[in-house]
Amino acid sequence: MKVFFETLGCPKNFNDTQVAKGVLLGAEGFEIADCADEADVIIVNTCGFINDAKKESIERIFDYMPYREEGKKLVVSGCLSKRYADDLYEEMPEVDCFIGVNEYEKLPEILGGLEKRQKLVTDCFPQVLPKMARKLDENPYSATLKIAEGCDNCCAYCVIPSIRGGFRSKKMEDIIAEAEELAAAGCKELILIAQDVTNYGRDIYGEFKLAELVRQVCQVEGIEWVRLMYCYEDRITDELIEVMATEAKVCHYIDIPIQHASDNVLAGMKRRSTEESIRGTIGRLKAAIPDIHIRTTLIVGFPGETEDDFDTLIDFVEEMRFARLGAFAYSQEENTVAGEREDQIEEEIKAERVDAVMRRQLDISFEYNKEKIGQVLQVLVEDRDEDGSYVGRTEYDAPEIDNSVLFTSDRELKAGDMVRVEIIDAFDYDLVGREV
Repeated sequence: MKVFFETLGCPKNFNDTQVAKGVLLGAEGFEIADCADEADVIIVNTCGFINDAKKESIERIFDYMPYREEGKKLVVSGCLSKRYADDLYEEMPEVDCFIGVNEYEKLPEILGGLEKRQKLVTDCFPQVLPKMARKLDENPYSATLKIAEGCDNCCAYCVIPSIRGGFRSKKMEDIIAEAEELAAAGCKELILIAQDVTNYGRDIYGEFKLAELVRQVCQVEGIEWVRLMYCYEDRITDELIEVMATEAKVCHYIDIPIQHASDNVLAGMKRRSTEESIRGTIGRLKAAIPDIHIRTTLIVGFPGETEDDFDTLIDFVEEMRFARLGAFAYSQEENTVAGEREDQIEEEIKAERVDAVMRRQLDISFEYNKEKIGQVLQVLVEDRDEDGSYVGRTEYDAPEIDNSVLFTSDRELKAGDMVRVEIIDAFDYDLVGREV
């Protein structure tokens, strides 16, 4: 049986798909198809976090429905399927099977029973995360490593705890073993991910263990960059900062989704952070690691956000000068505390506020890039343009979401090569250089 996967959403979803492929390849009688035309079964791994993601997932499911006329089976998995299993089962009779986020281990058995239409979404979340093989990309020079599943933070706007359950850490020895397997496969950049990586270890070891985990990952031979994504500000310990400052393999980059800077809005979001605590954490990071590039995400238009709240956020963005920033309009979600509030903000105002934040950030990003002109930076090669030039990233940039370096070289390079590039020009979000 040949199976094709279409994956939507965040890196955690793509990690899940690699695990699902690994499970199938470890069973008898399954192959992974490169395209839907070659497949017997099409699995759409969906995102169901906010309205735009839900809309994209539903549209993609409909895109694949015509394949059923050719006798192919259609399976929907992931967050959207977990969140709306009953509704989708009623509204999409064309889909043969719905599974959630915890059923991938049983996928061979599930796909073997597609003769009858099924809904196999469970509310049971495994407390011990099983170690399962992943099917990696052909050249996995950069790979994510999920160190935990679920979330305990219960922010007022978020449905993740109801979709993926409470926070569960993987055992450290299993993570290191997976890192070694990735390194043996050619991985050079390892991106540690979870809903909240800074909470790692507290559930199974009784204390935060991210700093120790990072130290051990840095000992894995072959890994050259270790990147931290999705860190909660209030759990960034002095020990973690010390590890980031002293371990040569740790990228001077950290993703901290602060969401807002107004104490009024942060309290409404049920975040533990305050403007003062965020300032303190950013100050400690910059003092210990002067070239640290901090990425953050912001939610604007949260219920009850006043003009004063928004002005506080804009002033904060200008003062903190985040190297990387994304702003998103608040998405009203059912079955959330924020979704039930009556003081919702009009969509037009949300859009105006997103635009205002990103216009300010554009200038800040350009300033960061201009400062790099004349510097020689290590660059991870990712692609080659038709004109013969190359596209890559520095340690200050995560794949897919951050800046790129466009550069020339006198020699033939391939994806995954690490080269030294002199920066000779800068744009708002990209750098230009030449290999030295």
